[in-house]
Amino acid sequence: MDIIERTRELGKEIQKDERYLKFRLAAQAAEEDGALQDLLGAYNRGRLALQSEMQKPQEERDDGKIQTYRQQLNAGYFAVMKNPRMAAYNRARAGLDLLMRRMTAILEKSAAGEDPETADYTAPACGGDCASCAGCR
Repeated sequence: MDIIERTRELGKEIQKDERYLKFRLAAQAAEEDGALQDLLGAYNRGRLALQSEMQKPQEERDDGKIQTYRQQLNAGYFAVMKNPRMAAYNRARAGLDLLMRRMTAILEKSAAGEDPETADYTAPACGGDCASCAGCR
């Protein structure tokens, strides 16, 4: 078996993994939640409206609209995040993302000459200041 065939086998194993299965179930539940989809649709329409207003030349922009759109987006974001199915989706996504980061790190470090038995993902240290962070997840 060559390395590509082994990789395909690994892909099949990922799809059997509990984290993948939880993610797929959570994604399906979120997709089938009409109220959540309505919230997401409203959020995306608001984002597009804000983007459209901000792309106007400075003299044509309506700062009042921009402020209103931003407030609506913030409220929409929190409404989406409070939805139980979105929360479950985010937790499941985080679990699958961590699995993939670990797998990628092991492969990359192995390709760089590190011992595959000890190579692993190292989470970045968090200083608590999210302003300068690329993201925990």
